[in-house]
Amino acid sequence: MPFRFSREAYECRVAWYTQARFGMFLHWGLYAIPARGEWVRSVERIPSEVYDRYMREFNPKDCDMRRWMAAAKGAGARYAVLTAKHHDGFCLFDSAYTDFKSTNSPAGRDFVREFVEAAREFDIRVGLYFSLIDWHHPDFPHCGDRNRPMRGDAGFSDEGRDFGRYLDFMHAQVRELCSNYGKLDILWFDFSYDGLRGEAWRGTELMKMVRALQPDVVVNNRLEVSGEGLGSLAACAPTPYHGDFVTPEQIAPLDGLCDAQGTPLVWESCITMNNHWGYCAGDHFYKPAPMLIRKLVECVSKGGNLLLNVGPDAQGRFPKESFEALNRIGEWLGENGESVYGCGPSGLPKPEYGRFTRNGDRLYVHIFENTLGPLPLFGLDREDIVAVRRLADGSEVPISTSWVHSGYPDIVFADLGPDPVLPDLTDTVLEVRLRSGAPTN
Repeated sequence: MPFRFSREAYECRVAWYTQARFGMFLHWGLYAIPARGEWVRSVERIPSEVYDRYMREFNPKDCDMRRWMAAAKGAGARYAVLTAKHHDGFCLFDSAYTDFKSTNSPAGRDFVREFVEAAREFDIRVGLYFSLIDWHHPDFPHCGDRNRPMRGDAGFSDEGRDFGRYLDFMHAQVRELCSNYGKLDILWFDFSYDGLRGEAWRGTELMKMVRALQPDVVVNNRLEVSGEGLGSLAACAPTPYHGDFVTPEQIAPLDGLCDAQGTPLVWESCITMNNHWGYCAGDHFYKPAPMLIRKLVECVSKGGNLLLNVGPDAQGRFPKESFEALNRIGEWLGENGESVYGCGPSGLPKPEYGRFTRNGDRLYVHIFENTLGPLPLFGLDREDIVAVRRLADGSEVPISTSWVHSGYPDIVFADLGPDPVLPDLTDTVLEVRLRSGAPTN
């Protein structure tokens, strides 16, 4: 039967996701031991007999998934995505199809199961990352593939390797994740490139299985593309393996993303706190918490989500810098979460001093820097405004009647008072209650 895209089913599936707005990515595996990032085996061209030794010492005694999920909850994340298997092929779950897994390590633990149980305990939506690539499997290309660790090595050949056999293996592992861990909320595939796209993965067959086992799971677009692509849903020609959301990586789109007909797309920017996804002991270039808060607001103002990464160390601990940033983000969201969760674009011009987000008749004015004189509320008419309050404490912010803006009679100004220093130097948020039916442009 030909594939028929159901817009109604799609919108129902992603409804919770577009309300959540903020999630936590967790990149963790054997690569935490060399501590030079998750691509270390490819970048340094480490052969299997060297890299696989890390499994024999993988025993993260400080790994407590409840502590991880408590940190996610405290940060205000509404969902979390764990790397069940990254490109190195090491599984954090008890797969029946490989010995290269955490249950065979000294840890002897199924970390995916522990993660899923902890996330549910803390009322956090469950997401699993799964690499379509597997550098450990003997039937994945060794030479021609530009990412393979032993690419170009004259001692390795692709002769006798059966990619179809690899696909059987890969599909079987996806079936395990969709069958053995209860309801999944997100399945985060990674990634397609060169000739490995769509049906090269037997994408129709794969997604038919996924939808049969997890009918409500939200799936990203990387069966078709990588971080810079949009996919078939954006082209208004959805395939059976189309992504439910677009995944720009390490960048916030310059504007909100739309499909070929101008309809807004569901999207999520995934970003690292420093410059690596997996733990890197020498990378201390962490983005400050105020920057991360503002980037979250930026994504929401453009109609997207933010998936913020943490790379725990080899003992299963969050880096101190990550933990401190998460606490600060959580404090800010504790006071200002209403301006993020369930919000989206305002339909109004972006103000020079910050961003606008909106949820129905609530417009949220995010002030990153104060203005000289009263604050202009661009795009609003006075008769559209019911009240203005500071979101953090509910205090009234009056409409300004100062003479200084008499040269701008068509613009409404808010009076923030005599103090030039904002109450919250990261982002002071005003809630503007609008009359029902107030325009958005």
